[in-house]
Amino acid sequence: MPLWDKVKQELDRAGQAAQGALDEGKTRLDALRARQLANKAAQALGYAVYRARQKGADVDADTYARLSSTLAGHEAEAAGLEQRLDSFVEGRRAKSADRDVADFTATPEAPQPPHPSDAPEPPPAA
Repeated sequence: MPLWDKVKQELDRAGQAAQGALDEGKTRLDALRARQLANKAAQALGYAVYRARQKGADVDADTYARLSSTLAGHEAEAAGLEQRLDSFVEGRRAKSADRDVADFTATPEAPQPPHPSDAPEPPPAA
């Protein structure tokens, strides 16, 4: 049964690694989308300022508040997601370091004596 326990343990570890990779990938996509939305909001704010200056005026307070609030929200969301990505990377590094230490300090298994059926046959008597 120890073999099945080891197989189950390795499958669980592989499943956790795959789930971690999926979570990290989803977070990367969400961060990219949030950053794209922040860029679009910044572009809209820039266009509003440009158009207002072309007319010789300033952007009205409501428009500026709405656009800058949208930009700040998207930037905050992107920053939070990027921070979460950093924690994924740090977690992966820590697990890798722990695994390297465990591999280095692991004691090798003692060699097993050969099974009697594995012994070579004696040469035939002549």
